[in-house]
Amino acid sequence: MASQAAAATPARPVTAEEFFHLMAPFAPFERAPHLAVAVSGGADSLALVLLADTWARACGGVVTALTVDHRLRPDAAAEAAQVGLWMERYRIAHVTLVRIGPVPRGDIQAAARLARYQLLEAWCAARGVLHLLTAHHREDQAETLLLRLARGSGLDGLAGMASVAERSACRVLRPLLGVARARLAATLVARGQEWLEDPSNDNPAFARARLRRAASVLAGEGLSSERLAATAARLARARAALEVAVARHLAQCAWLHPAGFAWLDGARLAAAPQEVGLRALGAVIATVGGAAYPPRLTAIERLYRALAGPLGTGRTLGGCRILPRRGRVLVCREPAAAAPPLTVFPGEDAIWDDRFRLRLPASADGGRMLGPLGTRSAPVDAAALREIPAAVRPTLPAISDRSGLVAVPHLGHFRPDAAFGGPNDTVLEFRPRRSLTPVGFRVV
Repeated sequence: MASQAAAATPARPVTAEEFFHLMAPFAPFERAPHLAVAVSGGADSLALVLLADTWARACGGVVTALTVDHRLRPDAAAEAAQVGLWMERYRIAHVTLVRIGPVPRGDIQAAARLARYQLLEAWCAARGVLHLLTAHHREDQAETLLLRLARGSGLDGLAGMASVAERSACRVLRPLLGVARARLAATLVARGQEWLEDPSNDNPAFARARLRRAASVLAGEGLSSERLAATAARLARARAALEVAVARHLAQCAWLHPAGFAWLDGARLAAAPQEVGLRALGAVIATVGGAAYPPRLTAIERLYRALAGPLGTGRTLGGCRILPRRGRVLVCREPAAAAPPLTVFPGEDAIWDDRFRLRLPASADGGRMLGPLGTRSAPVDAAALREIPAAVRPTLPAISDRSGLVAVPHLGHFRPDAAFGGPNDTVLEFRPRRSLTPVGFRVV
């Protein structure tokens, strides 16, 4: 635990007025906003939750501090309890979220980060909280740029972290990206508030810890955190502009069907500047394939070149089939890549194949299986027959029960006892992990 005496610094604290200015670009907020703040107990997140609490109270709202116990260190539970005691002192609600499961193998920090966001976002979704704040600051942004540069990232990676990230149930806000770490510690010192030190921050086994040790050397060569973060911000502006261009181009050359496939106008796709065309193609592959990110750029480049000539019998990439069809290009799910069936119980909301969401009402008379139609036959109405290509049908989501096939909604097939459409009925919709034209990379 760090004391204010040990952490004395000449850095200037972040004032309440300054934090109001930092939050202004994220407006509008609802009346009496409820903010969830990820709080590990370190100086950065403690400073954020105290500043956010002042902001929220002035707006008639509230803050809930969320601490994740990853169960990776023996002291984690005690540290979460300490954060709870500090929050009680400030009359801030506190919740500890515990990761359940075996210790992850491989990249432990990446696995912990994924688990942390899953827990935080699930808590927000369950309670209708629309804003999740994290304490990423200027040095974090600089380290992100260096780490991605070392991995050979392109423009998207080098743009760093976005100030606003739209998620399915909430938006992640990072109001401190332009604030130096020392100023956050100074904010706590000014309040007489102690904080916790995470030993992993100094563990040379982790790349970020090694970069922190080298910070003074890098700054001496002109690579200060301030300059690196400013570079990331400039690259972020370029990324945001490209995303707008890609969205406009997709509106002209791509058509996405709610059954989870897409049509492409190959000639129009190729008519754009190459960088725009490559990004547009990658977006279509990721969306139809249910992936969070497009395939590797080298693979997209090969496919992009192939689209300029005859595709022959077609290609596969990113879990998708890319097929020539009467002057157009069909992008649909590859049957071998589709997920196996899953069981959905009454009252549940489930995602199958990272692409389709099924909501089964609590009044349902039992569970349902959701999986690919495959080679099963189902009555097809004439409109669906014209609209759904044969190559798409095996991967269409089909709903079954013990008696057999219940519904294949995209083919217009519903067993007479199936209920669809009403607010309390079964609902099936295309909800891929990545939308075709996302909200966009936000720079604040």
